[in-house]
Amino acid sequence: MSLSGRNSNSLGLSFAAVMLAAGMTLSSGAEEMGVQAAESLTAPTYTNPQMTPPISWAESPVQQLLAFKDSEIKFDLQTLMNILRDGRHEGWVLAAYPDPKTGQPLIGAGLSLDLPERPHPQRDPLNSHPFVEPSSAQLWQAAGLKPEELQRILAEFHDHLAEWDKKGFRKRIKTLPPQITDEDANQLLRVFAIQAVYNAKGYCRNFDQLTASQQMALSQLVYQMGVNLEEFRSFLNLINRDMGAEARAASAAENALSQDWKSVQLSLMESQWARLYRTRAVAVIAMLDPRYSESPATAEHSIAAVLHPVATRRHRGRSSVGLRNASLTGHATRRSRRKTKSVRAD
Repeated sequence: MSLSGRNSNSLGLSFAAVMLAAGMTLSSGAEEMGVQAAESLTAPTYTNPQMTPPISWAESPVQQLLAFKDSEIKFDLQTLMNILRDGRHEGWVLAAYPDPKTGQPLIGAGLSLDLPERPHPQRDPLNSHPFVEPSSAQLWQAAGLKPEELQRILAEFHDHLAEWDKKGFRKRIKTLPPQITDEDANQLLRVFAIQAVYNAKGYCRNFDQLTASQQMALSQLVYQMGVNLEEFRSFLNLINRDMGAEARAASAAENALSQDWKSVQLSLMESQWARLYRTRAVAVIAMLDPRYSESPATAEHSIAAVLHPVATRRHRGRSSVGLRNASLTGHATRRSRRKTKSVRAD
């Protein structure tokens, strides 16, 4: 989706307000964005000098995100946002809560609230698309939200964390009073989702040739993993392999079908991420199927039939494997059948 429409207009006006607060004028950059100054537009005030200052957008990596257009992708951005809000994926919490592993503050659909701006060099010499990794504060302001609200939410979060500890905090997630409105949380999610789409292009040279579902799947992976996606080297190598001149000259659908996407799917299914977050992984990995749009349920079933959750039962000091040693066609190897018989004999 572009920055036109109700949500994008409010984002553009908020962007204008922040620029005015920073003493900037709406010149050529604003005109390109379609932002127009209004007489009734007032800049936010910052009564506490320790509050996060307005961002200087001329030097911010958020510029590329604000220029996003829906024509850049084949899927509907709002559909991606709805998926991320779903309980099968990130869920939806209108108050800051701790990440189950790191304890860092999250809000909405698992959005980080205290990440610093960080460098993310493009290491693929064949991909000219850069990465952008703005700070949480920059993305917060890009969504048109006030910096002092972020500081208030973070202060309350750390007070609760000190009082309850991480485990006790997470037990209270469902009873936390809202710290942000549903509308503001959606606006924030939109900015984070656009960043995921933008960086997905940095991970995949052939992003524009992918099907709509494949583009969405890769964007979801970036949203969920961030820079950690770089550790999935086999997956990235497979989606970036050279398809040859003949394949590049074919249509987008033919390009997708020409690749061995089962190998791409298997590279993710063999990961610890897929075993730990099985429900989410089944949905995302299924979208990599070039024929996903013909029958999403069938695509998900083929993954779910092979990918099993991590088993907790232990026998003689061993834990059973979460991913069945089988191919996507359901045929186990001879070695895996022997291993299965041995385990049953025990």
